Amino acid sequence: MNDNTLEGAARLLEASGQYRILRKLVRRETTPWALGQLQNVGVIVDAETTGLDQKRDEVIEIGAVAFTYDDAGRIGDVVGTYSGLQQPSAPIPSAITKLTGITNEMVEGKAIDIAALNELVEPADLVIAHNARFDRPFCERLSTSFVPKPWACSVAEINWSDRGLEGSKLGYLVNQAGLFHDGHRAIDDCYALLEVLARSAREASPFAELLRSSAQARIRIYAANSPFDLKDVLKVRGYRWNDGGDGRPKAWWIEVDEDLRDVEIHYLRTDIYGWDADPLTIRLTALDRFRA
Repeated sequence: MNDNTLEGAARLLEASGQYRILRKLVRRETTPWALGQLQNVGVIVDAETTGLDQKRDEVIEIGAVAFTYDDAGRIGDVVGTYSGLQQPSAPIPSAITKLTGITNEMVEGKAIDIAALNELVEPADLVIAHNARFDRPFCERLSTSFVPKPWACSVAEINWSDRGLEGSKLGYLVNQAGLFHDGHRAIDDCYALLEVLARSAREASPFAELLRSSAQARIRIYAANSPFDLKDVLKVRGYRWNDGGDGRPKAWWIEVDEDLRDVEIHYLRTDIYGWDADPLTIRLTALDRFRA
């Protein structure tokens, strides 16, 4: 059965209304740089690591896909890719192997080509990760080329629920886009995220929304010394607890759009503290959001 016959059968099943078809994700071809391409460059990155501790654990694989885009959020061509494995200083935990499929044998003697990775990252106008709060600290430890770049997070900076989606896990988003892919290797997930971001419906594409969101400044507010018995109230409002282990205040905190700063301060003063408290606030842009 040839591809045309298979596609015809898939369309027939879809038209019946009784079936939903998932098509295998096909990687976009890499197009050499040329005149007439969109001027901006984005790089999607995904790092696989030996664990969650951003100070102690190590990167064992990184994938990166560079693509062009315009200011309206239209995605153009893939213009470069990088994929590399690296042997860590200690054996890979079995739980990580189970999660990623990366074994000690696969990384033995391997090292990430930092020069090749830098060549891809240095021209980038934006670096994107699906959970940048995890990936950015690991990437910045791996290569200084990531440090001065603005970052965007396709988990935190796209309102997937407004798009009728009930989750933000990459596998779920890929399936909802009518695709399936062979994850969980870093480069595969980069290609998968690119297709998810490029999918457009009646509203703007997810990437267009991400581009707008990442360009907006955010305000991080720390509700230090808030009453213990109101912790659940803060949690329901969207505050997260920081235990102080990362050098930041030991307190509940939240990030809000810059124009909502005064609203949030008023809420804390009236509903949490009961007096004119002056909570610590930090202004964050894409240049410093999601850092360790």
